Amino acid sequence: MNLAAVILAAGKGTRMKSKLPKVLHNLCGAPMLSYVIDAVATAGVKKTVVVAGYGADLVTREVEGKAEVVFQAEQLGTAHALMQANQNLKGFQGRLLVLCGDTPLIEAETLSLLAERHQDTGAAATVLTAVMQDPTGYGRVLRDGRGRVARIVEQKDASPEVIKIREVNTGIYCFEPEELFKALNRVTPRNAQCEYYLTDVIEMYVKEGRPVETVMAEDPVQVAGINDRIQLAEVEQHMRGKVLRDLMQSGVTVVDPFSTFVDRKVRVGRDTVIHPFTFIEGNTVVGEDCAIGPNARLVDTVAGQGVTIQNSVVMGSSISDRCFIGPFSYLRPGTVLEQEVKVGNFVEIKKSRISDGSKVPHLSYVGDAEIGKGVNIGAGTITCNYDGRGKWPTRIGDGAFIGSNTNLVAPVEVGAGAIIGAGSTITKDVPEGALGVERAKQSVIPGWAARKKKNSDRNDKPK
Repeated sequence: MNLAAVILAAGKGTRMKSKLPKVLHNLCGAPMLSYVIDAVATAGVKKTVVVAGYGADLVTREVEGKAEVVFQAEQLGTAHALMQANQNLKGFQGRLLVLCGDTPLIEAETLSLLAERHQDTGAAATVLTAVMQDPTGYGRVLRDGRGRVARIVEQKDASPEVIKIREVNTGIYCFEPEELFKALNRVTPRNAQCEYYLTDVIEMYVKEGRPVETVMAEDPVQVAGINDRIQLAEVEQHMRGKVLRDLMQSGVTVVDPFSTFVDRKVRVGRDTVIHPFTFIEGNTVVGEDCAIGPNARLVDTVAGQGVTIQNSVVMGSSISDRCFIGPFSYLRPGTVLEQEVKVGNFVEIKKSRISDGSKVPHLSYVGDAEIGKGVNIGAGTITCNYDGRGKWPTRIGDGAFIGSNTNLVAPVEVGAGAIIGAGSTITKDVPEGALGVERAKQSVIPGWAARKKKNSDRNDKPK
């Protein structure tokens, strides 16, 4: 079947009370509009047109490469919005799906069913409906004595009797595009909103004797629209629950789903345990047999097998097998840990590669560094990588030992097997196997404490 889709995404979403267009608000790490675009693509749509209005430049950037964008300068209703796509669909031979950009739970299977029903029945229009426990805000579907669609009445135009109807219009349709755009030219704004309603086309078809069919969504949750931040949170909770259920069914242990937050694109291997208060975001991939959390945040990170990350933030990093991170570590973008690296408490690493078996156990900063295999970085070590104008590298060879409270002033290189004495500020390269130490001479003054106390007591006596 040849399918195209128009996604209506021009509204500001005033109830969101936001500078951001409503359809670009995030759910599980992706704008709600992206879910609708993905659903139509999975349903087999080859040509997608997004109707943008408020924040059109932001919407255009978001859908680049995935959809064409047309602009609705004034938001005058759904029929008016759909008319903006007329030129983009000139000569299109096939069926047209029409959706709203704020229904991110819509499933591709439902759209395929809608299109198949439309084709099989030869309908002029097919409407996706749903029965809602609370239909407030939705247009109601009115049927005639034979159960056929008579018309759709928006809530603001509905009488008290019509408002009692629980079958609603979801705002998702399948049309014959050529006939649709002819009908749209005849729609008038005779309603409480003074807008051009797409639903008027349905009534027009019925009066003209053209067949209008319906498909009822099995689960009304998937057609839930988002109009404010309360509904945004409700949909996100539903979506996150599904993500976690899928993970658990694939062999991942989620200790407490109610306090665990995983984005939809995240991948997690079998027998990994995710502890409470953990956030795994973006395009993160976690391997098998890992322990993540509690209180961890991973963003756009790849972690191998058997990795442990406790009470730490890891962003844009690559972590190889059997690394141990935390508690209270911060791995910034560009960090690469090879196998069996330990990064301990209160350690920050930025844009650095740390090779197999090396350790940065505690209270250190490593930035713009290359650290070899089997290196031990003592507590309080700092790579002084910034001179006020630029960043400079530090290189530490295999098997080197860096004593506690060391400053490595970059650019500087410590050779393989070299030792740096504790408390040193290293400004020159230290050759392989050498000892590098830089300290002021220590002085010891016997009896100084007693003399200090005696002088203090004398000065404290009243005069």
